[in-house]
Amino acid sequence: MTGWQQVSRREKIAYGLGDTASNLIFQTVMLFLAFFYTDIFGISAATVGTMFLVVRLIDAVTDPLMGLLADKTRTRFGSFRPYLLWLVIPFAVCSILAFTTPDLAESGKVIWAYATYTLLMLAYTAINIPYSALGGALTKDPDDRVSIQSYRFVFGMLGGLIVSLLTLPLVDYFGQGDRALGYQLTIGAMSVFGVVLFLLCFAGTRERVQPPTDQQLNIRTGMRSLWQNSAMRTLAAVAVFVLIGIAIKNTLAIYYVKYFLLREDLITEFVSLGMVGNILGCAVANRVTRHIDKVTAYKALHLIAAVLSAAAFFIAPEQLLLAFALYFLWSFFLQMATPMLWAKIADVVDYGQQQTGIRANGLVYASVVFFIKIGIALGGAIAGWWLAFYGYQADQVQSAHTQYGILLAFTLLPAVASIVVAWLMRGYTLSQTRVVAIARELTEKA
Repeated sequence: MTGWQQVSRREKIAYGLGDTASNLIFQTVMLFLAFFYTDIFGISAATVGTMFLVVRLIDAVTDPLMGLLADKTRTRFGSFRPYLLWLVIPFAVCSILAFTTPDLAESGKVIWAYATYTLLMLAYTAINIPYSALGGALTKDPDDRVSIQSYRFVFGMLGGLIVSLLTLPLVDYFGQGDRALGYQLTIGAMSVFGVVLFLLCFAGTRERVQPPTDQQLNIRTGMRSLWQNSAMRTLAAVAVFVLIGIAIKNTLAIYYVKYFLLREDLITEFVSLGMVGNILGCAVANRVTRHIDKVTAYKALHLIAAVLSAAAFFIAPEQLLLAFALYFLWSFFLQMATPMLWAKIADVVDYGQQQTGIRANGLVYASVVFFIKIGIALGGAIAGWWLAFYGYQADQVQSAHTQYGILLAFTLLPAVASIVVAWLMRGYTLSQTRVVAIARELTEKA
């Protein structure tokens, strides 16, 4: 469309590499950090659950401030790209520290875990919010946004696949029987790889969508514009429940395989199959939205995911093939919705500019990311508390009661979260026809 420059495949790949880098850490945290804390470092499940929630509450301050800072940044590289260059090394260092296990008393271990996990989350906020906002600055074309986000999440999930396939084998290889050392060196290797990928993302992308030249943005006007944006409020609530479900299921995947299916030897295969489902789902999202409005598709995909997750509740431990198949299908359909969610965030930025005259790209993305982190924190906390409530004992044979609790949380709680998401989306009114009209209006005014 005239005035809307299409983003090349090469640039979409470069943008996607940034999410590969992010997911080398993000997926490690989602899949392995709780297990690392309970079974390697020796912290109780209840303490870990509380820590996941407490540390994420810090984001209530840091996320909007980071988004505002990025919006106000002006350099020859743009507003968002420079942070990929400036913060990539601190992010790598904080990742390694979080998976380091000094020889401390129990209270010292808890303090160390809180301190290093907090640093990791601060570094993740500082680099990931500008990276996420960059996706909304690559093009004005609403139809191209799903494609950009599809590339992003395909490459992001490739990072997750690397994590799921290689983490445990690398822990064994590097650790040579010392699992704590193995985890530290594994995350170190992944962090170095992530540094290279972030730099490729920085070099291969360009910012094309700029805020109005006369825009005066501060925290007061920015927060007011967010509150006035009804679509933003809906997406914020949706983000919380999406990530509650994902965090619970991903956190408990290892426990499910080890303690319910009783096949610890298949943990890598199980989580890797889920990552393959994630990749394939993200890859076909753009094709789906060519034929179905992305709001309608998003609601339907979450209902499908709810049915698949709930169905796994009825699988017996010996039905391995069926357990693997349902986890793969859940991952496929749920992650097909992810690029649609992130494309809708860019639509919400346009809608906010139309309604208030303020284009707060970084602040909008930061706000949604904040609610995503709240969902992750709640999901991780619920998983930890749930394990403690059902009497989980680290690295021990679990009782039938504990096995039932793991099964219940792994299957039914994510299903409930997806049903809530579909219900919340009833109030979201930015159909594809409407967002195209808004984008045209903003282009004509520019």
